[in-house]
Amino acid sequence: MFQTFDPVSDRSFAGKHLPLLRERLKALGLDGFLVPHEDEYLNEYLPDHAERLMWLTGFSGSAGSAVVLSGKAAAFSDGRYSIQLPAQVDDQHFELLMTHDVTPSDWLRQNAEEGQVIGYDPMLFSEAALKPFQKAAAKKGFTLKPVRPNPIDEAWQDRPDEPTAKINPHPLELAGEDAADKRTRIGEDVAEAGADLALLTSPSSLAWLFNIRGGDVHAAPLPLGRAIIHRDGQAELFVRPEKVTDELRSHLGNEVALHAEAQVDTRLAVLAKEGKSVLVDPGLTPVFYLSAVEEAGGKVVRGADPVSLPRAIKNEAELQGAREAHLRDGAAITEFLRWLSIEAPKETVTEIAAAQRLESFRRETGVLKDISFDTISASGPHGAMAHYRVTSATDRTLKKGELFLIDSGGQYQDGTTDITRVAAIGEPTPEMRERYTLVLKGHIGLARARFPKGTSGHALDALARLPLWMAGLDYDHGTGHGVGSFLSVHEGPQKISKHAIDQALEPGMICSNEPGYYKEGEYGIRIENLVVVTEAAPIEGGDADRSMMGFENLTFAPLERELIESELLTRDEREWVDDYHSQVFDRISEYLTEDTRDWLSSRCRPL
Repeated sequence: MFQTFDPVSDRSFAGKHLPLLRERLKALGLDGFLVPHEDEYLNEYLPDHAERLMWLTGFSGSAGSAVVLSGKAAAFSDGRYSIQLPAQVDDQHFELLMTHDVTPSDWLRQNAEEGQVIGYDPMLFSEAALKPFQKAAAKKGFTLKPVRPNPIDEAWQDRPDEPTAKINPHPLELAGEDAADKRTRIGEDVAEAGADLALLTSPSSLAWLFNIRGGDVHAAPLPLGRAIIHRDGQAELFVRPEKVTDELRSHLGNEVALHAEAQVDTRLAVLAKEGKSVLVDPGLTPVFYLSAVEEAGGKVVRGADPVSLPRAIKNEAELQGAREAHLRDGAAITEFLRWLSIEAPKETVTEIAAAQRLESFRRETGVLKDISFDTISASGPHGAMAHYRVTSATDRTLKKGELFLIDSGGQYQDGTTDITRVAAIGEPTPEMRERYTLVLKGHIGLARARFPKGTSGHALDALARLPLWMAGLDYDHGTGHGVGSFLSVHEGPQKISKHAIDQALEPGMICSNEPGYYKEGEYGIRIENLVVVTEAAPIEGGDADRSMMGFENLTFAPLERELIESELLTRDEREWVDDYHSQVFDRISEYLTEDTRDWLSSRCRPL
């Protein structure tokens, strides 16, 4: 199994590990320390050796942080983890806070004293992430001090080793563009930005630019490393030597120089002393490297990672791969949903058993490389935890009268998938049907949207929330995130969110469409498909010079008929559901067993 279910932390972590960190801070002459949920690559999902926040607090979510002072400490997360944070972190040692109530920088400003020295690891903070703390320090009069090595690493006994997975070439027929051609056009973008070279620190950018994949991060085929791309298209790749094979050397060719990763800062210093200007993304690059360039006399040019946007706009080969991967994956999901409809009412299926069975259906495709994240297999009240992770300590049986939410995805060499479905175990309540239908209305509203060039996901977010808002309801997560091509399941710069977004949606971008509703202690609902932004096309009767983009659906698996309250849907919404189900049956039935094909035919009949 790709997913394991052993608990990775417990509430004792805070009591055991916080004193160890404070001992190190005292020895270093520090009055406090900042602990983000980051690794040295500012990844969302971290290798085990970089789970410093979890080691310190016990919190295992993907978004959080902590601030430790000599006499008090606080742990933070967002609305997705409002239930999980207090369940995992001992409030005898940490004050537990949501970032929409108080930010870590505000808490530090309120609790640190003038003249104190607060440490931070400059490899775990981008310039953008550090800025709020710098403002707090200026207002309160304390000092921020970069500290290497990280004192948590020194206090952490039996810390896991850093990953050293081999790096493999990604086939050209799936990448859709030769790596040399990519380097040429990215080099031109670097020159246009007014820089001589760009430092790339995002593993996804390395994977895309060089057409390579790795295995250093769970559930994402990422190679950890750094790269320098020069304005003439020449490049330098910095990775641990253990990851390099003869096949990789041959694939990279003579125009890519290979170096040990430990040499990055030395190489930057050499280039800086030669007068080179270095493009860095202030939101993605550790401040350690900005300091390395500036201290060597070089010029830092601040701008977006030049790979980020080209990577997000998928070419036709990547889109075709995504379409094929989603048909295969949708069939596996549909086989699972039929199995669930038979087995769950017996009240013998557990959350872990369901996640294992779904993974086995994906494995039966014969081409599954990994899951794209740990399956959220959440029954009853666990469904109200938007990012619940089932373990052997929390596993529960699916019961009649409850909802079961399963959010999962697969990594295939031709595409990355992410889908959420909700099943009613037994007879759902009228409220469950109403809330599911409101979420469905929001999902349909976004799926049917047409919008002009230049529109960001911020402008579309309300389409998915409006039916819930009209009923006095909402959800505390984004509506859509970008998705990579056999890369990370969460990819920028695009997203669909109520928060301000600079990046416009562009044709070829893959996004999720996933409105939800969560009732604490009872159930959770989320309906998620992946969509791709389509090319602009005229609308009959519209302005001739104002073509509109839209979304092409990628995900094909049936919705839960028992939860749809047809009377709450408009005629257009009912037609959308019927058309979607018709497409589901037409596109995936050939991949199904005969029994599942018959079952799906019934599920896809018109409302």
